[in-house]
Amino acid sequence: LESRLLTQPWASVCLGESTFLAKVLFRDTGYILLISDLSSVWYESADAEAVGQRSKELNKRLTVQVSSFLHHLCELMHPLLAGQPDATTSFSCHRTASGLSLHMKSELSGLPFYWDFHCCPAPVEMVSRHLVRPLIQMSLALQSQVQKLASLLLQKDAEIEDYRESGATLSRDRLRTEPFQEEKFQQHFMVK
Repeated sequence: LESRLLTQPWASVCLGESTFLAKVLFRDTGYILLISDLSSVWYESADAEAVGQRSKELNKRLTVQVSSFLHHLCELMHPLLAGQPDATTSFSCHRTASGLSLHMKSELSGLPFYWDFHCCPAPVEMVSRHLVRPLIQMSLALQSQVQKLASLLLQKDAEIEDYRESGATLSRDRLRTEPFQEEKFQQHFMVK
């Protein structure tokens, strides 16, 4: 599950007064959840047996196959991850010294439905693989794009200057631009 979780995007989620980044993957065989407040990263990985056991503890009146239970959990989590939480489902979180607990309350077939995610601190390798490395790779890709765009702007400025020296004039004065100053742009970018 963890290797498949790499393909899932991070989503910003609000739980009470706190904002987190989260990603989750549900399968018929279990789920894995990764959640961070950008100070700490927690995760929970639960197989079908653990899900079945916890569902019996939390939802004594419900008898559902584990795969159906996981599918329902997935349906409840996706609106939250999409930034459109369902009004009939409530989420709350509680931080402890040993981790983070997320409590979910909803309905299933007209009966109350509860679920608790028991997240523990994520190992350093998991944090690196899911958060640090992708952020660094994205930063490098964006830096490369900025360099290519700056180079293109400088080429366009040289082309425009060549036209001007050849006697060309703008037909509409509002299209006139100032030459691109890469150093000034970089300084402004770093300030922001």
